[in-house]
Amino acid sequence: MVLRRAIAVSPGYATAHSNLGNILYEQGKLVDAEASYRRAIALKPDMADAHKNLATIVCDRGRYTESLNSYRRAAELTYGDPAGAPRREQPTPSKARHDQEQREYLQSVGQGAPAFHIEEGARVPGRAVNLDSSGGKIAAEWENSEPQVAVIDNLLTDEALQALRRFCWGSTVWQKPYGNGYLGAMPYHGFTCPLLVQIDEELRANYPSIISEHPLHHWWGFKYDSKLSGIDAHADFAAVNVNFWITPDEANLDPSSGGLVIWDKPAPLDWNFAHYNGDSDAIRDFLKQTDAKSITVPYRANRAVIFDSDLFHKTDEITFKEGYTNRRINITMLYGKREEAAKQQRYQK
Repeated sequence: MVLRRAIAVSPGYATAHSNLGNILYEQGKLVDAEASYRRAIALKPDMADAHKNLATIVCDRGRYTESLNSYRRAAELTYGDPAGAPRREQPTPSKARHDQEQREYLQSVGQGAPAFHIEEGARVPGRAVNLDSSGGKIAAEWENSEPQVAVIDNLLTDEALQALRRFCWGSTVWQKPYGNGYLGAMPYHGFTCPLLVQIDEELRANYPSIISEHPLHHWWGFKYDSKLSGIDAHADFAAVNVNFWITPDEANLDPSSGGLVIWDKPAPLDWNFAHYNGDSDAIRDFLKQTDAKSITVPYRANRAVIFDSDLFHKTDEITFKEGYTNRRINITMLYGKREEAAKQQRYQK
């Protein structure tokens, strides 16, 4: 391999070690890839991509808390320097409006207006997820529904919900603008909240028949502009999707909407990610041709919707109040992988 020869000639060449890690990761050799990224970081501690890729591998290997440190470091290196490339990019109008609102919010709570800031987002001392008081009804709803959808109200304890709101309002991690005006915060943007790991642990304990066999694969947050629309119809690259909302109910001007629309048709298995996640015209045609039926789950603060990630879904119409803390926020946690879940279903049949 060319990279191994390059490393043999120049063992101190950090980029070669990082690139080798990329190849090993694609080959599924996670232990060797992790070692390559760690070597690259030892040689060049400010290599943001190596920290980001190391975090991804550590997360894939189930060491979620450890992955947060690497994701956070990658974000600090990428966005913490005001002279860095991402800071020189011209923000979209919707992102510029959000960022100005956030600066004003941070000043109002005594934080000043830092160029880059991540709230602590620590684990709470008690429970983060309320104990399942349904007597098994939620698990039964999941098992018996077609399509598989379960709704959980009052998901988080009040302490956890307030802490998560503070993290999402105070952290300058909303870095990825999308065409419809909403913003994404990924782990490598600094969406590295230890509280989310606690939530994952307690979700598994509460609902083992739904998610326990699936590893946490990815997570993110989305924040919306009340003047614009949300996410169009798409499917996700996972087995189970846990989506929950944290913005206070009084921000929602229409309690019958603002939530999630889910169709009863999964993405065809021969569609690739770009097709089922981003080709809106093809998705609309597919839903029409298959006579897909939709269900709508209205927005409620602290409501979770758990569903088969293969099902096409979209953000319902948004009618929220103006103002920074009124922006609709949803958090998504993806469990397992789409292809593996499909294979398991075929095996069971």
